Formats: sequence, C-alpha cells, structure tokens
Amino acid sequence: MDANALMIDVGEKLEQQEKAAEPARVPREKIIALSRAVIMPLITFGIVALVWTYVHEHVSNQIPSIPDTWDAAKTILAHPFYNNGPNDMGIGWQLLYSLGRVMAGFALAAIVGIPVGFMMGMSPAIQNAWQPLIQILRPVSPLAWLPIGLLLFKAVNPSAIFVIFITSIWPMIVNTAAGVKAVPKDYLNVAAVLKLSRLEIIRKILFPATLPHVITGMRLSLGIAWMVIVAAEMLTGGIGIGFWLWDEWNNLNIPHIIVAIILIGLVGITLEAVMNLVQRWFDYE
Repeated sequence: MDANALMIDVGEKLEQQEKAAEPARVPREKIIALSRAVIMPLITFGIVALVWTYVHEHVSNQIPSIPDTWDAAKTILAHPFYNNGPNDMGIGWQLLYSLGRVMAGFALAAIVGIPVGFMMGMSPAIQNAWQPLIQILRPVSPLAWLPIGLLLFKAVNPSAIFVIFITSIWPMIVNTAAGVKAVPKDYLNVAAVLKLSRLEIIRKILFPATLPHVITGMRLSLGIAWMVIVAAEMLTGGIGIGFWLWDEWNNLNIPHIIVAIILIGLVGITLEAVMNLVQRWFDYE
C-alpha cells in the first residue's frame, strides 16, 4: 500500500471514530444545557428555601413558613376575580387595575417621549435646550411626584398615571435621542441627494434605524412603571395591587404579602418577556 492510500485509510478511520463519538457528545451538551437552564436555578431556589426556613425558625416566627405561604397562595388564587364591592375584590382585579394604570401612563410617555427624543437627536439646539432639564428631573424619586399629581388632579387614578408618565418618559427620550445620533451620516447624505423632506427622512430612514433603541427605551420604561405603580398605590389607596399589599400589612396578614410580592415579580417577568419578544421581532425584521 502506497503512502497516499495509507493516509486516506487513516483519514477514513479517524472520520468514522469522530462520527461514532458524536452521539456521545450530543447528550453531554444537552446535559450541560439542561443543567444551566433547570438544575442551577433549582439549586438557587433551594438555597432561598433553606434561608427562608432558617429565618422563620430562628430569627422571627412572624415570617410565615413556606407551607403557610403555600396555603395562603392557594386560598388567594382559588378565586382571584371575585368582586364583593370596591373594598373587597380578588387579587386578579387588583393586578388588572394596576396594569391598566401602568399601560395608560406608559402610553402617554411613549406618545410624548419618543417624538422629543427624535427632536433632540436631530437638532443640537433642542438637545442643548432639553438636556439640563432631563438631567435635573430624571434622578428625582418617583414618589416625589405623587403630591404634585394629587394637587393637580385631585383623584387617585390620574395621579397614579401622572407618576407613571413622569418617571417612565426619561428612558424613552434618552434612548431615542441616542439612536437618532447613532444613525450613519451616509444615510442622511443619501436623503439629501434624494431631496427627501424632513418627514420622509424620519419615516424612511431615522425611524427604522433607531427602532431597536426606541424599543430598548420602552422596555426600560415599562419595568420602571411597574415598580413605581406598586409604591404609588400604597400611598394613594383605592384599588390596585399596591393598595392591596398595604392593606394586608395593616391586617398583619404576612403570608398574603409574600404571595403578592411573588405575583408582582411574575407580572414583571411577563412584561419583560413580552418586550423582549417585541425587540427580537423588530431586530429580525
């Protein structure tokens, strides 16, 4: 057998060995992926459960045990949409009322914030005019706006929506302006050659190019809005998950408070997942 034939034979054997090893490699990769996606989070939750149990047994027995919290969750979630009047409604209605306020304030912030962001990104003069105001107002605590809202609107719902609006508008403005400024100059040069109007430049060039930045700002704003509404409802009262949580505290019903905290977190995760899907959709487009 000559050298070339020997090399070919050795290469074929190596290829066969690699193919034989491939089925073993695939399960190993699946096991690693499963470990990262399932096993590691389960370990984390197990640690949290151990700490929770230790706190209940050795630090403060007023913190309910995990079985007590589970029983409370089953009671609360058995009839989440019962309605016995404004002061006695299921937790499902409380979450829906809060979500309604969040979406109203979030929509108003988008209607105002995105156009302002475009103007700031397109015009250095507007950027210089608005930037100091944004830098001053953006760090203000959300609850600091609540007295202003109550003074202006004299009612709970519009005050809460105002707080959502004023605190969720800033990420939209900042991210939209950054996206507009990041558009390559070549795009605008082509628009000038084609003699596009300012509206056509926004519609055909700037908006498609900045859409990922806009959605990122909206995603950040929605997360802020959901955090803010809980605190705002604690102070304003009425119907909503924040008021329900505070009412349970006044009744010293700690298991219900923990269930509410978990539900607030799950709703927040759901909102984040929806915005991530929207962002991936437009990134794909």
